[in-house]
Amino acid sequence: MTAHSELTLTALVEDYLGWYYDRHPVHAATLGSPAHQNTLGDFSATALTSVETEGTAWLRRFEATASGGLSVDDAVDRGLVIATLRGAAINAEWPLWRRDPSVYTGPIFSALFIPFLRGGAPEAELVAAARHKLAEVPAVLAACRANLDPELSAPLLVRRALEQARTGRSFLTESLPAMVADPTLRAQLAEAAEPAAEAFDAVVAFLTDFAERARGDWRLGEKGYSALLLDKELLGYDTAELHRRGLAAHAALETEMREVAQRVPGGSADWRAVMERLQDDYPPTLEAMRSEYAAETERARRFLIEHELVSFAEGERCEVVPSPAYQRPILSVASYMAPPPLTASRLGHFFVPFTPDDFTEEQVRQRLQTNARAQMPTIAVHEAYPGHHWHLSWAAANPRGLRKTFRTPYFSEGWALYVETLMREQGYFADPAHELGHLEARLFRAARIVVDTALHTGEMEIAEAEEFMATKASLTPGTAKGEVRRYCAWPTQAPSYLTGCLEIESIRADYLAAGRGSLRTFHDTIAGSGALPLGLARRVALEG
Repeated sequence: MTAHSELTLTALVEDYLGWYYDRHPVHAATLGSPAHQNTLGDFSATALTSVETEGTAWLRRFEATASGGLSVDDAVDRGLVIATLRGAAINAEWPLWRRDPSVYTGPIFSALFIPFLRGGAPEAELVAAARHKLAEVPAVLAACRANLDPELSAPLLVRRALEQARTGRSFLTESLPAMVADPTLRAQLAEAAEPAAEAFDAVVAFLTDFAERARGDWRLGEKGYSALLLDKELLGYDTAELHRRGLAAHAALETEMREVAQRVPGGSADWRAVMERLQDDYPPTLEAMRSEYAAETERARRFLIEHELVSFAEGERCEVVPSPAYQRPILSVASYMAPPPLTASRLGHFFVPFTPDDFTEEQVRQRLQTNARAQMPTIAVHEAYPGHHWHLSWAAANPRGLRKTFRTPYFSEGWALYVETLMREQGYFADPAHELGHLEARLFRAARIVVDTALHTGEMEIAEAEEFMATKASLTPGTAKGEVRRYCAWPTQAPSYLTGCLEIESIRADYLAAGRGSLRTFHDTIAGSGALPLGLARRVALEG
């Protein structure tokens, strides 16, 4: 590759990232871009259509760049941006901004909440930025009302977003000001929040009516689903093959679980009965659950150090905190928020799945039961060490802007499930109950493959999917319901965990067989490359 073509690709990437950040300022701000902290962006139909059109033009420009003679890193970057843009083009044929209100409500919550959670700037600056964004909330929610199409919007997705929107007023007027220590600044923020809260009141009323008029379908369909697997995720196989692999993995895991369940004291080959008994041992309160997760997180970190399985980013730290109130109506499992990779911060947040305030005692009990003590070690490993937090705090040091900006769950979630198995291999789950909890989590991810592919190809209805998740894994009925609604709203994401895990395990086997390095160097190399589509991650590990 000539110096001129290197310069051309580098300049094109820089121009593209500048365009992308300007068109997606909430994402840019989440990544840590200082130039995008004061705005939510333009959500009008004109602006969103323009993003789609311009994205197609960017795709053509990158496809036209020469691929021969590139270094491995440059070839991977070119492949990453093309896969990302092809995925956007596929999604443009199924435009969520006309179908799902959470396209508008979600960014508002995250853009206002995350800066105060992370800190890192004077409180006066945080409040000033929040006031700018609050002033834009009415326009964003007006765009929501204008852009949604009742012929395309599915009632299920509308009602799911409505549950979150109903938390808007209390979030803006109570939760958000409570994050400000200075009383004068707190009062200024509360005053600025009132017009935004009124806009949320209006959108709640609109969505309540709109849900009755919506007639669209949430199913993506086999064509779109397979296109994302092949062209965006670079998996090399389609929806039908993914479904088959999910069924096979589920069957194999059930066989393994029957063996492990017999090693649990008082156990038997009936792994479901054993898991049900183990799930009766859970933290007594939501705060106790958070505290026990914090202890498990620290235990996992110490284990990594003692066994020298990975290197650590300088200054990394993981805080274990309750999930934000706005997230609770739509997410029923643990989650993680990464450090902003465009900054020097390496502070991440492990969100423990608290319930909405209006949950009954029985609903709270079910949430605690789904986070039983037998399951907590593997969940902490997945979310924190050496799962999401270790991975994303380590990868944040990668100097390539594309790798900081774009990541696929097929790597990031695949990595977090892979390290659960790694920790089992290294003896971390010494208690058979913890080992069974780990296997149940893996089985749960196999069930997700089966259900997600079947839902979006029309082979399974919602009630069937909920029953499958409650009987073929160990989810309580309430958690199964929340999970299935998440799958309806986010096609192809649910299979990413086990699918990515199996691919990473295959790459590791080839890496070690080729004598390219130790287990630790494999982890540092592939995880440090970002969260790439698996075909590109393979190139980094085996050719870089």
